Amino acid sequence: MKRVPVVVIVLFALISLLAACGAQAPATQAPAGGGASATQAPAAGGASATQAPAAGGTAGAKTVVIGYTASLTGKSSLESIRQQNGLQLWVNQVNAKGGIKLTDGSTVTFETKSYDDESKNDRVQELYSRLVNEDKAAFLISPYGSGPTDAAAVVAEQNNRIMITTGAASDSTYKKGYTLVYQVYTPASRYLTGAADALAKQDPSAKKIAIVHENDKFSTDVSNALKAYAEKQGYQVVLFEGYDSNTTDFGPVINKVQQAAPDAIMGGGHFQDGSTFAKQLAEKKVPVKFLALLVAPPEPKFAELGDAAVGVVGPSQWEPLAAFTAEAAKSLNLEWYGPAGADFVSAYKAAYQGEDPSYHAAGGYMAGLLLQSAIEKAGSLDTDAIKSALDATDKMTFFGHTKFDTTPDAHGLQTGHEMVYIQWQKDGDKLAKQVVWPSEAGTAKLLYPVR
Repeated sequence: MKRVPVVVIVLFALISLLAACGAQAPATQAPAGGGASATQAPAAGGASATQAPAAGGTAGAKTVVIGYTASLTGKSSLESIRQQNGLQLWVNQVNAKGGIKLTDGSTVTFETKSYDDESKNDRVQELYSRLVNEDKAAFLISPYGSGPTDAAAVVAEQNNRIMITTGAASDSTYKKGYTLVYQVYTPASRYLTGAADALAKQDPSAKKIAIVHENDKFSTDVSNALKAYAEKQGYQVVLFEGYDSNTTDFGPVINKVQQAAPDAIMGGGHFQDGSTFAKQLAEKKVPVKFLALLVAPPEPKFAELGDAAVGVVGPSQWEPLAAFTAEAAKSLNLEWYGPAGADFVSAYKAAYQGEDPSYHAAGGYMAGLLLQSAIEKAGSLDTDAIKSALDATDKMTFFGHTKFDTTPDAHGLQTGHEMVYIQWQKDGDKLAKQVVWPSEAGTAKLLYPVR
């Protein structure tokens, strides 16, 4: 048999090696749909796997996972689904524009992974741990509600994950030493204090307030803060009454309200209980000059109560009527970022069959917009760099002013954003929301007394 020259063997081996190398996928290739994310979770306390590649690394496309839970079922389903819709609109828009370009030349697009938490706090930690450890979520968005968010924040901090919270207003979450949890909403301690101010401006003689609230973390925090503020302003709190979250018959509570004979009723909780309470107050023709309830009134669906909705005031994190603009930002020496309010509204309505966006939807979108701004400023997916960008945030968007407390005692607490107060009023044969407080942002005078 003829002996093959050594040089031929070497040449053949070299060709085979080059062919094998050429078959490998680029290191920065985006994962296939459903595959493991390129932003795999780091071990607890370790360096973030979402860190941008070192200078000189190969640029390419990266897809990162944003994880969250939503109450697709349960008592908070309406608000939570709106929040989810807003977030998904942001994801779709960013991806449609090609993603976010990083300083290394690579681009980042997003996909979401979520679970139904059923409005149950005890499911949240398990689900957020799954999002981090199994679904490899690089960033987290909070569930809807202060109680569930309180549980999720622990997981975020332990796993070195930035979490943007929306639909979560209780101050206490941000006073536990966390460093990676950032609040979009105005804190609960300031949710209803403006209602007391509006009442004082309208009628200085009104002094008696009944506070009736849902016995959950958020509503209780808001109501305790309102009570302390109202008493400091010279009001007499003639009734301070809690009710179970599943209450459908408010008769016993309403009897106590009637006996206390307040000038104003304030409190409430979430959509289901708040709308039921307002309806039954109207059915029993309870005389009241001023009625302000949490969460329910700003929802467009609240108008379905008909006459029972007329005169009801609600604190809102955002309203289409509240015109935050680039010009307004400039006048306050603030950076303007993101789309105009009208552009957000039109995009949301186009995406969701003409549905008007509530503040819950705007909050979901804002959570994504805030994350986008921080990633752009950081120029990378490094947790520390994004944290620094969030700490330095002081800007205006269609949602209003955003700025965070960066002290160790309340890190991530929202300090820039303020509430607006709406009231349902008659507009011919229809009901319309009007902004009635603060007066400089008002679109109509306060309807007073309610009945």
